[in-house]
Formats: sequence, structure tokens, C-alpha cells
Amino acid sequence: MITEVPCTPSRDEPDGGGTRIGVDVTFLCMDRPPPGIPPALPPGYSIRQTFRPGVAWYRALYDAVGQDYCWWLRRVMPDAELARLLSGPGIAVHVLYDGSEPAGFCELDSRYGPDVNIAYFGLLPAWIGRGVGQAFLHNMVARAWGLRPAALRVNTCTADHPRALPNYLRAGFRKVRTLHEVWTIPHALGLVPPARLRLA
Repeated sequence: MITEVPCTPSRDEPDGGGTRIGVDVTFLCMDRPPPGIPPALPPGYSIRQTFRPGVAWYRALYDAVGQDYCWWLRRVMPDAELARLLSGPGIAVHVLYDGSEPAGFCELDSRYGPDVNIAYFGLLPAWIGRGVGQAFLHNMVARAWGLRPAALRVNTCTADHPRALPNYLRAGFRKVRTLHEVWTIPHALGLVPPARLRLA
């Protein structure tokens, strides 16, 4: 159900120009763990943490989940830099599996404590609408609180799936602020930003 990625500040495009888009980024926070236990995943699904994921494997998953939602910053990150990030402390990649097949992932970032940030969260296109997104999100919220942060943070934007913000609010996050940002999506990436977001 959820296919969003927490959005990041605008940056200059690398080379070759790009498409300028305008997005509203909403920052959210959760100050205490939700009551009760998270809902069970549907039968056959599991969440497994992947330690020190390979760059090619990670890029394939990141690209598949974020293709329709302007996920591009990790696409332009050099391999060596991405490898250091994924193998370093503070980054935890959790993969949702349908049997043995990846169905989505969540990346927790605790590098800048005392808070934990849900840096990326999403489902692969084939799993959208199957009723697993909310359970995945609630279980990842519980895992994040297991790290004992002072608070849990996430942000989403108008490039994300339209159910992103409502689902975060339903999971117990509250809005902190909304900012308008302008991004330049490099043409070389082959992404097609939604027409509703494009700027002249």
C-alpha cells in the first residue's frame, strides 16, 4: 500500500541538465511508541535485516521501488560512497519478503542520534494494493523503537504515493512542518517526473 520515500533537500543536477519539479515536503515525528503490538504480516511474508548489502543488489531494489516516485539521490551517488554508507554503522536495511521474493524495503538511519529516521520506505510496484503495506510500516515502526531513540522521524512529499502521508499519520506520526522545495531530476537517469510536479 505504501510506496513513498522520505524526500530530501534539493540539489544541483550533476551534468547534462534535468527536469525541475516542485514538491511539498512534510516532516513528521513520533514522540513515543504506539500502544499495543503491531499487526501481523499476511501469511507468507517476513521482514529480514540485510547486513552490509551489496551496491548492485541495493541499487536494484532502490530503483525498483522508487522508479515512479523521483527517487534519484542514491542513483547518482558513486558506488564507493554508497558502499561505505551501507556498510557503516547507523544504517539498517530491512527487506520485506513474500516467500523468498523481495516485496519492499525500509532503511533506518540512526547515525545522527538520539533520533532514528525512516530514511526510505516502499513496496515494489507488484505488491501495491495487496494489503501488506500498513502491516509492514507498523512492524518497522516497532523495530525502530527497539533501537530506543528519543523520537522517530520520517518525511514524505507530493512526489510520493498519495496514500503516503495518510498512512504515516495513521501509524502514529504527527506533522511538524511542510516546506516547498525545487528539485532538478537529471535527464541521464531516465526518470519521468509526474507532469503535475513539473515547473516551466
